[in-house]
Amino acid sequence: MDRDDFASRVVAAEPTLYRISKSILKNDSDCADAVQEAIAAAYGKLPSLREPGYFKTWLCRILIHECYRIYRANRKTVSLEEYAHLETAPPQSRDPGLYAAIMALREELRLVIVLHYVEGFQVTEIAQMLKIPEGTVKSRLSRARTALRAAL
Repeated sequence: MDRDDFASRVVAAEPTLYRISKSILKNDSDCADAVQEAIAAAYGKLPSLREPGYFKTWLCRILIHECYRIYRANRKTVSLEEYAHLETAPPQSRDPGLYAAIMALREELRLVIVLHYVEGFQVTEIAQMLKIPEGTVKSRLSRARTALRAAL
């Protein structure tokens, strides 16, 4: 795969990368950092890509690892935006929409919902990306659907 092919595939996958990172990190600047770092890492690891047909899955897997690295680094901090929101928002103000319901799910459930229903990945591809068994992906999807049904 040459540089132009890599760039065109990255541009095509960029909305997917942003949505996946948003489902894990929630903060826009962290999402942008994760996507940029994942693209840079993927370019450096391009020779390790065995099957070019799985480029998007491979890139998403790199992104997920980068998101978790950023999440671990930031989990003990509260951004000023979040703090200001906590101070000014009334406790009962919730967006009843689907997006808010998805973002309210636990991270592991939110991630499989975004990967499966928003990005259209198959259960087997999600299992490969997250390095978990297919049965675990199916059970997380089921639990997430139940939680969304209750929330909506």
